[in-house]
Amino acid sequence: MAKMEVKTSLLDNMIGVGDMVLLEPLNEETVINNLKKRFDHNEIYTYIGSVVISVNPYRSLPIYSPEKVEDYRNRNFYELSPHIFALSDEAYRSLRDQDKDQCILITGESGAGKTEASKLVMSYVAAVCGKGAEVNQVKEQLLQSNPVLEAFGNAKTVRNDNSSRFGKYMDIEFDFKGDPLGGVISNYLLEKSRVVKQPRGERNFHVFYQLLSGASEELLNELKLERDFSRYNYLSLDSAKVNGVDDAANFRTVRNAMQIVGFMDHEVESVLEVVAAVLKLGNIEFKPESRVNGLDESKIKDKNELKEICELTGIDQSVLERAFSFRTVEAKQEKVSTTLNVAQAYYARDALAKNLYSRLFSWLVNRINESIKAQTKVRKKVMGVLDIYGFEIFEDNSFEQFIINYCNEKLQQIFIELTLKEEQEEYIREDIEWTHIEYFNNAIICDLIENNTNGILAMLDEECLRPGTVTDETFLEKLNQVCATHQHFESRMSKCSRFLNDTSLPHSCFRIQHYAGKVLYQVEGFVDKNNDLLYRDLSQAMWKAGHALIKSLFPEGNPAKINLKRPPTAGSQFKASVATLMKNLQTKNPNYIRCIKPNDKKAAHIFNEGLVCHQVRYLGLLENVRVRRAGYAFRQAYEPCLERYKMLCKQTWPHWKGPARAGVEVLFNELEIPVEEYSFGRSKIFIRNPRTLFKLEDLRKQRLEDLATLIQKIYRGWKCRTHFLLMRKSQIVIAAWYRRYAQQKRYQQIKSSTLVIQSYIRGWKARKILRELKHQKRCEEAATTIAAYWHGTQARRELKRLKEEARRKHAVAVIWAYWLGLKVRREYRKFFRANAGKKIYEFTLQRIVQKYFLEMKNKVPSLSPIDKNWPSRPYLFLDSTHKELKRIFHLWRCKKYRDQFTDQQKLIYEEKLEASELFKDKKALYPSSVGQPFQGPYLEINKNPKYKKLKDAIEEKIIIAEVVNKINRANGKSTSRIFLLTNNNLLLADQKSGQIKSEVPLVDVTKVSMSSQNDGFFAVHLKEGSEAASKGDFLFSSDHLIEMATKLYRTTLSQTKQKLSIEISDEFLVQFRQDKVCVKFIQGNQKNGSVPTCKRKNNRLLEVAVP
Repeated sequence: MAKMEVKTSLLDNMIGVGDMVLLEPLNEETVINNLKKRFDHNEIYTYIGSVVISVNPYRSLPIYSPEKVEDYRNRNFYELSPHIFALSDEAYRSLRDQDKDQCILITGESGAGKTEASKLVMSYVAAVCGKGAEVNQVKEQLLQSNPVLEAFGNAKTVRNDNSSRFGKYMDIEFDFKGDPLGGVISNYLLEKSRVVKQPRGERNFHVFYQLLSGASEELLNELKLERDFSRYNYLSLDSAKVNGVDDAANFRTVRNAMQIVGFMDHEVESVLEVVAAVLKLGNIEFKPESRVNGLDESKIKDKNELKEICELTGIDQSVLERAFSFRTVEAKQEKVSTTLNVAQAYYARDALAKNLYSRLFSWLVNRINESIKAQTKVRKKVMGVLDIYGFEIFEDNSFEQFIINYCNEKLQQIFIELTLKEEQEEYIREDIEWTHIEYFNNAIICDLIENNTNGILAMLDEECLRPGTVTDETFLEKLNQVCATHQHFESRMSKCSRFLNDTSLPHSCFRIQHYAGKVLYQVEGFVDKNNDLLYRDLSQAMWKAGHALIKSLFPEGNPAKINLKRPPTAGSQFKASVATLMKNLQTKNPNYIRCIKPNDKKAAHIFNEGLVCHQVRYLGLLENVRVRRAGYAFRQAYEPCLERYKMLCKQTWPHWKGPARAGVEVLFNELEIPVEEYSFGRSKIFIRNPRTLFKLEDLRKQRLEDLATLIQKIYRGWKCRTHFLLMRKSQIVIAAWYRRYAQQKRYQQIKSSTLVIQSYIRGWKARKILRELKHQKRCEEAATTIAAYWHGTQARRELKRLKEEARRKHAVAVIWAYWLGLKVRREYRKFFRANAGKKIYEFTLQRIVQKYFLEMKNKVPSLSPIDKNWPSRPYLFLDSTHKELKRIFHLWRCKKYRDQFTDQQKLIYEEKLEASELFKDKKALYPSSVGQPFQGPYLEINKNPKYKKLKDAIEEKIIIAEVVNKINRANGKSTSRIFLLTNNNLLLADQKSGQIKSEVPLVDVTKVSMSSQNDGFFAVHLKEGSEAASKGDFLFSSDHLIEMATKLYRTTLSQTKQKLSIEISDEFLVQFRQDKVCVKFIQGNQKNGSVPTCKRKNNRLLEVAVP
């Protein structure tokens, strides 16, 4: 994407109003319209003085590149268009150059982009500060702390896929040069109730899903976990997967970040063990049991989960089991032990899970602080970044929303105070008269909540500590008595006459009128959540753990340090944390980022005006603008003001040689601007009304147009003159080149004509000489030819004479031989019978055959059926006999070989023969299976006690028992399953537990499909409409594909008397539920060697890459 144009001023090419202090007229509608107009043009940042308003775009924008960082580096705050980098640069330069500690307060509701804003601030500071190996390591550790805290403290909510469920304040420490030395992180009010219960459509904390998705099988086995989310009661299933979020990749990122921050391997292992223990706590269930004395008691249903938790944590199983069933109350020297019913046991379990996770999170923050803290003890400059919950108004508001809104009240209070203080300091610094500004002071609301005697938090603590029956209703009654007359408190039973007729309030609620609006709180759960009680028995059980980390998380469980004092409540702890935070912020120069969420759909390009209006109200933006512009709406240093508007006055244009202030005075006098509309400070000019500024901008725009016209006129004249001179010069050059070209062309024509004439003359001479030479050569060749013909005639005559002489001699020899033969036959005829010739022939033939068989006896090959050696035939007439004898011998030795087989071996060879007929020359995997014996039950189920339950469930003979990979229909990933084939059924069982997952009768199996390549994938097609086919066909991967397909074929043929169809194709269809998916096999290079991989490309295609 091309680099965006950098504006030279906040007022240049302004879309809407960049600084809403200049908005005219000022009301709620114009504020929202201005934000919408800028949002529609991808301008997500807007100023209110020095406050940055950030609207979440829900998409990536090209405004955070390294080039942008350089654009805003060391630039004046108002010099460029509004950006979070401008505020970050202003804060960093104030810290570095003016030695002022800074804090950046980021507020807004969930999903408004607070976490991303804090990341951008930290990344900008990291980019502009110093470089070096040590500095870079500190920066990397500070940045990498974010992924760790997000994994353990963030969760998917209905409003935000990465919502921070805790408040975070980070102090980044710098040296005198502005290089980071380290940091300190403080966390506030982790939403630990999310560990045990999540609202519909939301998830638990990210780390649980990342661990189950990204951990290796070996790690999961060590942690005694399974990858299936549905196995854990603490994980919501309706939104376990989040679009665009790769939990497995994020898990690797978190582990890498923990390593960079400085976690040791055993520490990471301990943290993951605690996370696994929390997950498994949710699977502990209780059942009621009556005792002899009639009291109800709870017992654990399945102790296997408890056993695994104890193995993970090193706790004695009996100790933890008792802690879940009994509660011991200590008072002075007495101990009273009571049983827990089922409801109390579940409460104890959830309380332990919440405390365990909350304390683990606090330990993580402290561990990160140890790694990132500054190593030197020199004086440090500090920049604080506060990323905390925004004001929350839900349909059901409980204790968490009450605490969060109390924190926002305190932040609003300090915001107004510090903003007014900053305004007053600037007026005094510039010698401008300060006028008192009227504004709403929310101290009365803060007092209603935090007052030590009559405050809501004080009364809640008092109610929690009061002896006797304490309920949420008694707490509400107390509020009605104490706060009845408070103008910002309302309830149905309030004694304030103004609300006697207000029946819209439910009986179990109260309403507080916050600075951002009225909020209705459900009183249910206030007392329990404020108590945040963990039974002492559970604390002591945790302290007894052999797990070092868990033991350190529960120091109060040490019997030697028993403290009978009640631990502080959640409300009082948070109140103290907020007081410390406010005290910290008071010592720093504040910078504000107010984040706004444009819609609830988390979608780009949607701006919900009603939702934004609601946020504008509770963020107090309108009041912020009014406070900022109560005196003078706009101020600017003299130098940039004179530089921007000097063209409006002839005395200051084009250059002013005197002081900048004098030039501005001359300029404003020339423009006849009323004196009451501006004031001159020491270094700045102050403009009271935005209309005056916009008038200056309009005059400047008109003057720039006039100047542009003048510049265009001068430029066009210069351009025409330059063009004419260039044309004249070009004409002279062209003429000179043309004359040169014409002379060169004429010379070339004369030269070519001369060459043609010369070539014709030379050709005529050459042809004449050639004719003379040819005639001379023909005469010589004629004499040679005549002599050759004559010699040939003489030679043929001599040859004919010699042949005739030889023929006569041969004839004489033949006649003489016949005559001698006749004489011999006449002489010896009297010694032989008439059939002597036939007898001699038969005798000779018999002797030849006898000799043949005797020789064959010594040359017979071995009795091995695969030995192809055979002696060669000695006589041609024995060819057919030789072949038949070879055939008979082969059949005889094959029979002798078969007679040695047992029945089991005969069955194996029959299966091998069947496999040959099915797969030979069809499946590339077949040749490698020929030498492998078919074993059938590879898993010794009868001998393995792990599969005792599986063995008892199967009564038939097991033909095949093998572990296969079942391909997931949704994403192409594989899961290990036990594949069982019996005489009548095909079964699939879980490899770990041995539980049968699927059972398919063989009559419902219609076809088996596989590719022709060297892979082990095959599909089992089921009969449509059968019960087994409800989820669709099966797709498996096995190392013994040939054997499994052969045995399935033979067994099906034996039981159904029908041949099972075997389809071999590199592309076939399988039925997954209601959809038909094409399984396609392709050649490809594999990352994991020679193992084929399966990947779901879309809803209709599953692609298998074969090496």
